[in-house]
Amino acid sequence: MSVSHRRLQEARTVADAVLYEGYLLYPYRASSEKNRTRWQFGVLGPPGAADRGLGEADTMSMTILLTGVTDQSGLTVRLRFLQLQQRQVRDTDGGEVAALDLGDRTELTWDEAVEQEVVVPVTDLSAPSTTPVRVAGGQSIEPLVGPDGTALGSVVRRRWALHAVVGATCSRPGSCVRVTITVRNDHPDRPGTKVEATRTSLLGAHLLVEADGCAFVSMVDPPADLTAIVDGSRQDRCWPFLAGEDGESDLLLGSPIILYDHPQLAPESAGALFDGTEIDEILTLRVMTMTETEKAEARATDPRAAAIIDRCDAMTPADLQQLHGIFRDPRGPLGGPVVPGQLDTNQDRPGIEGGLPWWDPGTDASVDPDSDAVLVRGVRIRKGSLVRVHPSRRADAQDLFFVDQVARVTGVLSDVDGGAHVALVLEEDPAADLHDWYGRYFYFAPDELEPLDTPGEEC
Repeated sequence: MSVSHRRLQEARTVADAVLYEGYLLYPYRASSEKNRTRWQFGVLGPPGAADRGLGEADTMSMTILLTGVTDQSGLTVRLRFLQLQQRQVRDTDGGEVAALDLGDRTELTWDEAVEQEVVVPVTDLSAPSTTPVRVAGGQSIEPLVGPDGTALGSVVRRRWALHAVVGATCSRPGSCVRVTITVRNDHPDRPGTKVEATRTSLLGAHLLVEADGCAFVSMVDPPADLTAIVDGSRQDRCWPFLAGEDGESDLLLGSPIILYDHPQLAPESAGALFDGTEIDEILTLRVMTMTETEKAEARATDPRAAAIIDRCDAMTPADLQQLHGIFRDPRGPLGGPVVPGQLDTNQDRPGIEGGLPWWDPGTDASVDPDSDAVLVRGVRIRKGSLVRVHPSRRADAQDLFFVDQVARVTGVLSDVDGGAHVALVLEEDPAADLHDWYGRYFYFAPDELEPLDTPGEEC
């Protein structure tokens, strides 16, 4: 059966976060330096653009695994991207201008974008397929008038035609089917400038893939018998992750941004802010402190920026409180089992074992990251111990690069709730000593570590 409309829409909301990540950055104004150089992730430039330094590579591809494949199985590939739309303001003489004052608002020249989604069916998983994708260009003209109806100029919106190819190749390693999906920009014209290259690029390109009559294998956490096949699969500027709810395996997101399986939007988030390192509450408060002149420019920059400004302005104290978010225990609901790993300090821990309360300055005297230790799998580790890292908490997508890496412990710290946190630097990192000198560490929970020291050995 195909994926339901409701589930597909839910997956699209996550995919939209990928599509618009970096589309506009705070303070959302055209005059802001960081909004003058665009675009974001997942750009497929026209052929030759990357070689000439005018744009990005023209191809992305991802390899996925399927189980339970029969002769009736198939895939529905949805290629999603933004098509650049130039918004050019003109005066009454038809001359191009950067801005036009309409009395009650300002109209700016700016590059917008139009969402595109192209459906490509893959009905035969035993043979290669190639499907051309064509998106038409176009032009529209909108008259601009003042509050009294006087003609003041116009806005010309123009889009350039896009050309791409979606290909699928299949093979059968073992009991599963391996499919490589490739998207290539094959625009016939070679760009002469960066502007021309961007106009014929697929922006924010990513994939939503449905499995019909079969199931996707997790490429992040595959079954043990398929690990070797997954490890031999190649991803190029597009990484596959299971979409939908935990336990579902018929929907996949191919993203230019590294994520985890079953990514979800936080329910505390009131809406997209497009900023790559956004913390909703802080960014919202920053928007609310903008002057009315700054907000007016942001609204004139882009309709999506206007929506952000209006949403932030309309927030109530209760809405802002909601942005505080919530702690989610990766091991289960709050109040569940305590994570293994008991802190072992040189003396009893005040505030945890009946001594001073945690907020008393005297508490800090009993904690020493340089000498404190934690018991992990029967081995006491402390500063200087060697461990192997097995990230499991989904704290950061960067954790994917730490899997099975050997690291050196630089300190053992505790929090006010009695939990232990182990600070590390990677042994093979050429900058490990520099990170140690700066105090720039990576932090993991004890149960994410495998001791490489002998049990009972003092470090």
